[in-house]
Amino acid sequence: MRKVSFAEFGGPDVLQLIDAEEPHAGPGRIRIAVRAAGVNPVDWRLREGQILGAHPIALPAGVGLDAAGVVDEVGAGVDGVEVGDPVFGEGSSTYAEFAVLTAWARMPAGLTFEEAAGYPSVVETALRVIGEVGVRAGQTLLVSGASGGVGSAVLQIARERGITVIGTAGAANQDYLRSLGALPTTYGEGWVERVRRFGPVDAALDLAGSGVIGELVELTGDPQRVLTIADLGAPALGVRFSGVAGSVPDALAEAAALISQGTLRIPVEKSYSLSDAAAAHVDSQAGHSRGRRVIVI
Repeated sequence: MRKVSFAEFGGPDVLQLIDAEEPHAGPGRIRIAVRAAGVNPVDWRLREGQILGAHPIALPAGVGLDAAGVVDEVGAGVDGVEVGDPVFGEGSSTYAEFAVLTAWARMPAGLTFEEAAGYPSVVETALRVIGEVGVRAGQTLLVSGASGGVGSAVLQIARERGITVIGTAGAANQDYLRSLGALPTTYGEGWVERVRRFGPVDAALDLAGSGVIGELVELTGDPQRVLTIADLGAPALGVRFSGVAGSVPDALAEAAALISQGTLRIPVEKSYSLSDAAAAHVDSQAGHSRGRRVIVI
């Protein structure tokens, strides 16, 4: 099969499209014929060699955690899924024609494979960080970097839970944030004062790693009310870094339910082929996204 791999840490140019042995589903696992794979910031962070404890890397390594496709192998001890079922979920080396998943759910009706591939890690992360930062109904949450995949999910899930959300994003994405129920504002000079005009902030999430941890602490008044998924230096300021996946099967089941109810929808901003994986990483690292990027097999 064809898969994207890298043999050394570095920039997007280390990614190679290679011929590789097909993986197979062991006990408690399924294999899918991949139709689409989600592109996540963790993919290029791992490619660069950043130390993310939940995802140790041995070289050479494949790329990708999220995928949607058709089940074609079912491992021992797996119930409730059969060969031929369309599913989405998380595994490893998903930028490939076949991938083994460790967690999955049936695809909700009406979703394309391309759309479904953009949900797994994004929704798991959104559910996890909303819980970890401790925000609840009636409070206000500030989301820095709100227009990307995780931000899109956070805004919609928070709205459903009765949480007011202020979102920062580029000028081109203000209407997008508004459409997801957020109070939008731009980042850049004067952004802290623009946020203050909306009123007190109870908690804040840094989803972009754009060097705003100090300002988020200032706005909330407490580093324990701030959480980041993108700034590895945040703990030096007393702010938690959340990089460890929580209950993925539960998150996938909740994602499927939210999608089926019409509560959650994350658009696909751009699709790429396997041979364009490096370009997908360049675009992901550049930020300013609206929704998700995916690789279509």
